[in-house]
Amino acid sequence: MDFLADISIWMLVGLFVLGTATFTLSTISGGGGAMMQIPILNFLIGTSQTAPVINLGAFLSRPARIALFWKHIHWTVFWYYVPAAMVGAFLASWLFSEVKIYWIQIIVGLFLISTLFQYRFGKKAHSFTMKMWYFIPLGLLISIVGTFTGGMGPILNPFLMNLDINKEALVGTKAAQSFFLGLSQVSGYAFFGLLNPELWSYGIALGLGASLGNYFGKRILSKMSNATFRKWVIALMVVSGVFLLLKTLLGQ
Repeated sequence: MDFLADISIWMLVGLFVLGTATFTLSTISGGGGAMMQIPILNFLIGTSQTAPVINLGAFLSRPARIALFWKHIHWTVFWYYVPAAMVGAFLASWLFSEVKIYWIQIIVGLFLISTLFQYRFGKKAHSFTMKMWYFIPLGLLISIVGTFTGGMGPILNPFLMNLDINKEALVGTKAAQSFFLGLSQVSGYAFFGLLNPELWSYGIALGLGASLGNYFGKRILSKMSNATFRKWVIALMVVSGVFLLLKTLLGQ
């Protein structure tokens, strides 16, 4: 337990508050809590350690979100998405320090920004025709990129919204999908030695705060209309896309 002496209590408190704030916002905007944490954790603990800590914290918060949104989960989407996502996450954990995926991140960033125009600034409810089988390749791609970067939640939103999955159903379905994706990610990080006791403590603090944020976010979400929720989702996707582009192009 000697490692605990080297960990600042204020760092743990700060990570708890960060988890609460980002996951409150992510609940009302359809995800992206992990992506919001990336620049702050890059500064606090370094870019090489950010993705494992963020994915651990998000994973630990998901049981609370699943419990809160259980009755809204769309299980058909879940079963199309999760098997491929788990394979992709474990594969990415194995390749974590060996492979760079700049061009994929640029494409994803541009796609997220384009949703502002696809949905005509939130006035349209749909932007393209969506088929259920699309979630198989999406699961593989999103899990690989998310395992490398630490957060890719917003990319799923347009695909779910084009199946008329909104608000509580969107948040709950993504939480269920992400839990098993996170299980594969964290197992991969642990197996390949990417999580030490210090990073575990950071991830736990982040996850406990995020669990509380899920509760606050659900209370706010229950009072929002579908149109307002869609605007929040689009705004978050655009911000996430800009951030991902800057992060990739600047080599962060």
